[in-house]
Amino acid sequence: MATTYDFPSDLRAGQEELHQVRAELSALLKRLPWSVVPLDGFSDTGGWRKVERPASPGWSDDEQAEVEKLRRREHELAVFVSTHRFWAEVAAPERVSARMSLKHPDPHDG
Repeated sequence: MATTYDFPSDLRAGQEELHQVRAELSALLKRLPWSVVPLDGFSDTGGWRKVERPASPGWSDDEQAEVEKLRRREHELAVFVSTHRFWAEVAAPERVSARMSLKHPDPHDG
């Protein structure tokens, strides 16, 4: 049976927001053109795999600002979660297991 940890509410909330921010950033990056700046399209079939990209209009100032805002928040949350005082209370051999339990909670645990 896996160990259950009594994570502080602020740590759980920080991890949950980190998941949300990462999902939002990933979705935004998938919607945006492949290049931040305007670039012509290209096709490279000479390598080990074919790579093709259409012309990219680049990102607008608003899109760049939104990506930067999400990346900044992702970094703040990652630092908050990874340096939280709770980790000092967990024995070193258990920290990886505890961290994985926080990142990937069992849906059957309330």
